[in-house]
Amino acid sequence: MNSDFTEGLRGSTPILVSTIPFAALFGAIAVSNGQTVAEATLMSAIVFAGASQLVGIELFGHSVPLWVIVLSIFAVNFRHILYSAAITPFIAHFSPLQKAVSFFLLTDPQFAQTLTRGETGRRVSFAWYMGFATTIYVGWVSVSAIGAGFGRLIGNPAAWGFDVLLPIYFMGLVLGFRKRSNFLAVVFVSAVVSVLAQQLVGSPWHVSIGALAGVILAALLPPKAAAAPAAEGEDKP
Repeated sequence: MNSDFTEGLRGSTPILVSTIPFAALFGAIAVSNGQTVAEATLMSAIVFAGASQLVGIELFGHSVPLWVIVLSIFAVNFRHILYSAAITPFIAHFSPLQKAVSFFLLTDPQFAQTLTRGETGRRVSFAWYMGFATTIYVGWVSVSAIGAGFGRLIGNPAAWGFDVLLPIYFMGLVLGFRKRSNFLAVVFVSAVVSVLAQQLVGSPWHVSIGALAGVILAALLPPKAAAAPAAEGEDKP
């Protein structure tokens, strides 16, 4: 049990390093949009969803109606419904309370690593899951507070080029699945539909619409057939 937790901690340490700029960016943007350091830190602690936090904080700063903010955050986080469905077979042995905690802590890297671990035949224990999630959660909340504290020194984060970090982060996650069947087709359709949805429907709905298009295509396309094993007695090349 302890070894699983420790393994999770070790596995998520590189993720923490890549998460630090985003957490600091959120804290800085939150302060620039009128939140206090305490409010920005509390939002990271109870929402814990980087992309939707950035969307929400921008909308807060423009005095947008609350229902629009809620729907926008739901649109960005809609992919988590797909994430939770994908990992459910590997955490079916969790208790209801453990599942509730797991889904709260479900992030993009958590999903990717849980799916990879489960599909390669390794058991996804609750101890491993919590070890992996703890590093990311504590780091995200702590660095958000630091970013908020120094936010006024940074000024406009976009002027420093920090606004490109989030797209780069998601691109890295996508490329992590490049060896899967029909990867290029799914990515292409998702990208095209997302761009069209941004023009026709608007942000942030284009994120979920593009993701849904990719999921539908992946479900329709047959996976690539694995190479057939050599017949008994047949010479191998």
